[in-house]
Amino acid sequence: MREAARLANRFSSRSQICDQQTPGGPFKRGFDVIGAMAALVVLSPLLAMLAGLIKFADGGSVVYGHRRIGRGGKVFRCWKFRTMVENGDEVLNAYLAANPQAREEWEAARKLQDDPRVTRVGAVLRKFSLDELPQILNILRGEMSFVGPRPVVKDELELYGNAAPYYLSARPGLTGLWQVSGRSDVSYGARVAFDRHYVENWSFTSDVKILIRTVPAVFSSRGSY
Repeated sequence: MREAARLANRFSSRSQICDQQTPGGPFKRGFDVIGAMAALVVLSPLLAMLAGLIKFADGGSVVYGHRRIGRGGKVFRCWKFRTMVENGDEVLNAYLAANPQAREEWEAARKLQDDPRVTRVGAVLRKFSLDELPQILNILRGEMSFVGPRPVVKDELELYGNAAPYYLSARPGLTGLWQVSGRSDVSYGARVAFDRHYVENWSFTSDVKILIRTVPAVFSSRGSY
């Protein structure tokens, strides 16, 4: 809670947007709850199969909860199917220390196109965004929404600059405008602009359009790494 308050106070001083109602309000939240419950029922066989594949591959944990920044600066565990080796931090630090070019890529986008931490099964899951499916639980808990800015870590929020209050005013999304507009193929500055535009221009119609566009975006695998 202290971390949430610190982040919210730090960035809300630039704008009062964080004090406004979450985009979509109760209507959007109701849609999320009903949709998440239906998705868990329909996708349960797929979720069980993917969990089995991950467990069988290396015997490690199936899901991974990473600390992300949510609405109002609240920190929550964003759940994903594990796609990386379990000592990922050690592997990443060693790789960045030995590869200055990769370090520059990481510092610019917080992602690596050739990430040494990703397992074989994980590469397939990430290619089709299947690793994100456990975030349906985050939606049910009210920490995320089906559509919104993709959840970021604290260091990434710094990159939002004056646009950070826009991010903090919304629940992070399972998919979003950035997700259907090229993902990692676009610059981080463009990602920030997409998130700001989404919050400023929210409508239920825009959410439906983004959900529809997510299907071909996932199957095309554009920008997924």
